[in-house]
Amino acid sequence: MEFRPRDYSAEEEAYSLPRVRADNHPLSEQSSSHQQVDIEDHENNDFFDPLRGPDTNVAVTTDDLQDVESIFTVGLSRRAAIQLPAKEWTTFKRILMQRFSISKMISISSVSMSFLLYNDYQFAAYEKSSTSVHLEELDDPQKFAEEGVKVITQQEYVARLHELKDEINRAWRAEDRVTALKPSVLQVARLLMDTSVLQFYPMLFVLATDIMDMLGDMVWERIERKAEFAEDGTIICSLPENFEASDICDDAKETCYNWFCKIGSIRELLPRIYLELAILPCQRFLLDRPVDSLQRLVMMTRGLADPLASSYCRLYMARCAQKLLACDIGFLITCINDMKVLLTRIISAKEPILGGFSENRRLLVSLMEPTIEYIMKCIFKEAYQGQVGNVLVELGLGRSHSKLFGNFPCVSVILHHLLKELPTEVVSSNAVEILHLVECSNDYSFDQCLNYRLLGFRLCEKRSQMDIVSAVLDKVMKVVAHYDSLDEYLKVIDAYVDIILQNSMDNYLNAILEGILKRACSKEISETEMASLQSIFVKLLSHFKDLEDVFALNHFVEILDVMHGSTRSIVNMHILTMATRNGYIHDPTTIQLLFEISQALHDLIDYSNLKR
Repeated sequence: MEFRPRDYSAEEEAYSLPRVRADNHPLSEQSSSHQQVDIEDHENNDFFDPLRGPDTNVAVTTDDLQDVESIFTVGLSRRAAIQLPAKEWTTFKRILMQRFSISKMISISSVSMSFLLYNDYQFAAYEKSSTSVHLEELDDPQKFAEEGVKVITQQEYVARLHELKDEINRAWRAEDRVTALKPSVLQVARLLMDTSVLQFYPMLFVLATDIMDMLGDMVWERIERKAEFAEDGTIICSLPENFEASDICDDAKETCYNWFCKIGSIRELLPRIYLELAILPCQRFLLDRPVDSLQRLVMMTRGLADPLASSYCRLYMARCAQKLLACDIGFLITCINDMKVLLTRIISAKEPILGGFSENRRLLVSLMEPTIEYIMKCIFKEAYQGQVGNVLVELGLGRSHSKLFGNFPCVSVILHHLLKELPTEVVSSNAVEILHLVECSNDYSFDQCLNYRLLGFRLCEKRSQMDIVSAVLDKVMKVVAHYDSLDEYLKVIDAYVDIILQNSMDNYLNAILEGILKRACSKEISETEMASLQSIFVKLLSHFKDLEDVFALNHFVEILDVMHGSTRSIVNMHILTMATRNGYIHDPTTIQLLFEISQALHDLIDYSNLKR
């Protein structure tokens, strides 16, 4: 059997247009000398045109060029430093809302939604299906009427908070700032004290902090205007981006100080922290190092009893700190350490927590996970290479810089996001120690197999020493050998296939295929498992050059036979692509298998949908 060979490089060269290297830039003055244009500078020698030749009227020295370059570099980096975290935060909030969106009705113990938002009534919400709510209302309509229970959907709740945001904005623009702050914004902050509907809390957090951010922006604009303009509108000064507290007039400082005093007088701890964080950037008008206030706010969050509310409060703190353009990560490490204590209590607690929500501990941990993920990203984004050792020691995972990972167990979910953010060099050189840490950190806060999987993918990022790779693989293979679940087995193995193939570890490859066949033939394969199988098989086909070598692998064809659906079709397409590019195929068994694969793909074609 022979397939027509194709030389893709020759085809590309044949059909490409001829290229000739240009001596000069097409927009430079030398390349267009036949179209000389007189340029009038109008006695402005401050402008530098990089496309004009060296004989122009503008004399630019090397120092001038360096100054111009530094100005643009600093400007762009500073602008990027402000805009990039904002874009990341917007993306993070969108993912958060999609991940924890609920479709059921929410029952709120209040006469109406507006009564809830404008009066000091406790927000006691709980999630129910619409059917059960209507059945309860039919059973006891008098009770519903007396208690004033309002049943709303998530969409109605979101719409009401958006309306409230518009009302606050209108009140502020109408110079009614007392109404904007009390009770409206304060009441929104109080909503964040209630975690009775666990899965709705991330949505509530996003909606409420949008309002907090709007308040912070409005307060900033007001103080900035007072610093730059007098009451009659005359300009006092124009503040540079990197202004200092000494540049601010007394009137603007007094206004700023009054805002912090107003917020400091709020009795409830959680609303007070949120509102101070909302206007935290305004401390730049009072202090040259406003970042120093963060450690105090971190200590204040320890007074919040609810683990979910306190975790999201720390998340908002990490976000607000980015607006200060500060590189201090000490308060972020304290946040992670405090959350580790909270998670340890949740995992090990034997008594009911959160007022009878002990059955929702797994849900609680999954809701806290995004806060850990975001804060961990902030830590390693700001930490420079030489600071990683300090971070690990302060997180309680290392004894010293020489021993980054000691015999200290870690909460599994924290370890997962730490391993995600560690520099590649640290992972590759400490893989054995990290593997031991994964072994010690086995709790239900995160599936342990996913940490083994993540370690494998991180090791693929850089070629590690052979002795380290062998030690890690030897231990991982012993661990996965005890997995009965095909899904867990495939998830871990998929991460290490590339390492095994790159280092030609045939003994491990044979063991993997045997383990897959043993677990795959005893049950029906799910869609998740099929996706992992597809990934493994595509890697195998991409590694080998000869298709007959692939088919000669132990149990390859048997495993291929248990695959089905779109996954089988994708693998079949890769096999045919490999066959058509390899020229001659001599083995009759391989030829027969290729005919069967081609027939299977042909049978899947829906001719009724083909264009005629």
